Amino acid sequence: MSSPQLPTDIPGSRPHVDAGKLWPGGVATAIVAALLALVCVLVSRWVFHIPLLAPKRDGAYGDVHTTALMLIAAGAALAATALLHMLLLSTPRPTVFFGWIIGLGTVLAVILPFSTAAPLTAKLATAVVGLLLGIAIGSLLSGVGARAVTAMVPAHPAGPPHPEDDPVAEYQSHRINDL
Repeated sequence: MSSPQLPTDIPGSRPHVDAGKLWPGGVATAIVAALLALVCVLVSRWVFHIPLLAPKRDGAYGDVHTTALMLIAAGAALAATALLHMLLLSTPRPTVFFGWIIGLGTVLAVILPFSTAAPLTAKLATAVVGLLLGIAIGSLLSGVGARAVTAMVPAHPAGPPHPEDDPVAEYQSHRINDL
């Protein structure tokens, strides 16, 4: 996952995070994550007949575990938004760190189901759900984070620029003096 270039990479700049853009994007990501979890459960149970999170007799929705997965997915998206906010305010190259954290969290979500006593098909389906949720949360929030940050560049002191600060002006002054 490639991290977007932020305007805070300008030397001497400091980040300004627009929470009014970041948090609504985080809430929207939480809604997408919850709905994605539901769709994954429905597809696994209804289309592929894999008893994901509950026995087959509980139907396409399953049971309370489906609701819990949806809430966990939404909570993970909101926690990731808080993490991204903190990284944007305090860390050099925040999107790189965010990408690594989300990537490693996704790896954990993929391998964790294999530590259970569930049937192999349910383990694989749960791993796919974890992978899809990690990709969705990471990609959506990376885009939201890039849009929510602007660089605040310190103003230069008033007055004309000094020739030693401008290599072109310095070159031109030497060229004129050589004539």
